[in-house]
Amino acid sequence: MSQGDHAEAVLAVSALRIAFARQAGPADLAPPAVDLVSFEVERGRVLALVGESGSGKSATAMSILGLLPGSAEVSGSVRLEGRELIGADAAHLRRVRGGRIGTIFQEPMSAFTPAYRIGWQIAEAIRAHDPRRPRGQVRARTLELLASVGLRDPERVARAYPHELSGGQLQRAMIAMAISCDPVVLIADEPTTALDVTVQAGILELLRGLRATRGTAILLITHDMGVVADLADDVVVMRRGTVVETGPVQQIFSAPAHEYTRELLAAVPTLATLQTSQRDAEEEAAPLDETLAAEVRDAVIAYGRRGRGGGVVAVSGASFRIPRGRTFGLVGESGSGKSTLGRAFAGLLPLRSGSIEVAGIDLAAASASRMRALRRSLGYVFQDPASSINPRTLVGDAVTEPLRLHTSASSVERRARAAELLDAVHLPRTTIDRFPHELSGGQRQRVAIARAIALNPTLLIADEPTSALDVSVQARVLELLAELQSELGFACLFISHDLAVVQALADEVGVMRRGEVVEIGPADRVLTSPEHPYTRRLLAAAPVADPVAQSARRELWLALDGEDPEVAA
Repeated sequence: MSQGDHAEAVLAVSALRIAFARQAGPADLAPPAVDLVSFEVERGRVLALVGESGSGKSATAMSILGLLPGSAEVSGSVRLEGRELIGADAAHLRRVRGGRIGTIFQEPMSAFTPAYRIGWQIAEAIRAHDPRRPRGQVRARTLELLASVGLRDPERVARAYPHELSGGQLQRAMIAMAISCDPVVLIADEPTTALDVTVQAGILELLRGLRATRGTAILLITHDMGVVADLADDVVVMRRGTVVETGPVQQIFSAPAHEYTRELLAAVPTLATLQTSQRDAEEEAAPLDETLAAEVRDAVIAYGRRGRGGGVVAVSGASFRIPRGRTFGLVGESGSGKSTLGRAFAGLLPLRSGSIEVAGIDLAAASASRMRALRRSLGYVFQDPASSINPRTLVGDAVTEPLRLHTSASSVERRARAAELLDAVHLPRTTIDRFPHELSGGQRQRVAIARAIALNPTLLIADEPTSALDVSVQARVLELLAELQSELGFACLFISHDLAVVQALADEVGVMRRGEVVEIGPADRVLTSPEHPYTRRLLAAAPVADPVAQSARRELWLALDGEDPEVAA
């Protein structure tokens, strides 16, 4: 889609249509998954393809690469540098993949082979397109690529296996592989979804640099509107396989024409303006004076032996309180100790020292019978409901599993309770006899929440419960949690790296860094006028769905030296 006198379009998609065959055979096609989609990606520009899961974004990208399954029927046109890719022979498509088109996937751990070193895998990508290049030149090129994507010790990274690197390091290594043959187009499919905000900011800065220095055209596929505001020049909005709106990024965000685009933007949680000055102490809200549901005091959690070396300390001296009916947000990067602390609240990890009390029970001193009673007072919502719910169990049985374990309720009573719980999380009662794979991601997360509240818990622990969901689904799940908390009065420990989500839900916030709680206070104060430099850096790295505001935040992040030391090390 050309805007004014822009550079030439290197990738042009026209009237693309994709339909998948039903089980009956190719002659029996399902309704189109992608229907008459058209757009152009220009040299040196970023085009964002946005929409919810099922909108056809990834299917469109896979069709460009010729990677759709044999059951797909594809028509229309996809032209790369003027040459048609639909119907192209296999040899040409192999030269294009990794050669003229580089691909960055959402989950780098699954994109790399775990049995081979990073350097070897990048070298193989180079040799696949230039088999005659001498081994020494391939090695030198590999190290040059790793250095070019901001990895400070390319020799060490090249020797490492995928599991030895952090998520941010792996994503940078994947970008190095994607640009190894100097592609003209990069397809970035949700390249930052699984990353912390500071790591994400570094990856987006790297992609911005590739666009500027190499003139690379980038097709960005994402549901994160903050990332779109930060990186994109142009936007294509897809819904149910069709394009509903296109335009320059500023136009899409400031004056969206289609109702669906407006709904998408309205569903994005907003992060309040970050103030660089500190508030006066007297402006802070008074401490909450309510009955405590849970409290942690000077907790130390370590993995490994107590002897010499003391193992790895994951949490050091954490202290905070959660009153009934209130939500405490715990934020920080991966490895900061958030989830470790959440598991300790559930009694799943022992403390080395300090104490945790839930519903008046000290976990460290509780007997086995007291712990069983305690677990009746706890609910736990995990990040990925697809892996936390038994796929072979009907939804009704999954929801009432806590009743089966902790009560003497009969099967009839459990089924009646399952119906009540499904009503509470706004799912049809017919869901009771369905399997998890028959539900959407948002529906599965509602099932997980229903299970967590089955015994009317005192404390609900929610560990990244919305990070895998589309923004509109995320908004509905957050509304549901707030509604249930208002009705049932449980306390909530909400663990997340999404600061806007935390600000929308939490009353108080604790910021963790390397196992320590470095800042704590009312959510509105901590997330608008932070006192600790790390909190300011974390907030500046969080993208917002406003291109103008995001540009200012990016400058602030760069000024605060926002590069993640774990990534660059």
